[in-house]
Amino acid sequence: MPNSATDHLGQLMDRFEVRTHQRTEFIDITRQVEEIVARTRVDAGLCTIYVPHTTAACTINEHADPDVARDMLMEINKIVPFDDNYRHDEGNSAAHIKSSLFGVRHSVPIENGRLMLGTWQGVFFCEFDGPRTRQVLVQIVGDR
Repeated sequence: MPNSATDHLGQLMDRFEVRTHQRTEFIDITRQVEEIVARTRVDAGLCTIYVPHTTAACTINEHADPDVARDMLMEINKIVPFDDNYRHDEGNSAAHIKSSLFGVRHSVPIENGRLMLGTWQGVFFCEFDGPRTRQVLVQIVGDR
């Protein structure tokens, strides 16, 4: 359930949950972010997507073909293997590394009340230590 607060400066902070089902997976969250943007009625501004977790991330990439996300996961799991003599006791060092490589924040301009994503682009939540229930925070600043 969204949890939002709007102030007099044309800012909105909202959040939603993402339930993951695999150890690593990309989940397309474009629709949820677009719905938050639409609710704000901001015509021009900036939308920031933030993932407040150390073993998850977000990215923007092609969402027209689901094989792109599968290929990205396959390659990142090769580059940063799950087991590689890591010293971190919890056994999820690979997830921490992947989160740092992808990053936990992206900003997208808003124009005419819509995210300015490219034709094939979508916003993805990146799970690297699942399955879990995660949070995604969305902040919008702009003019109505």
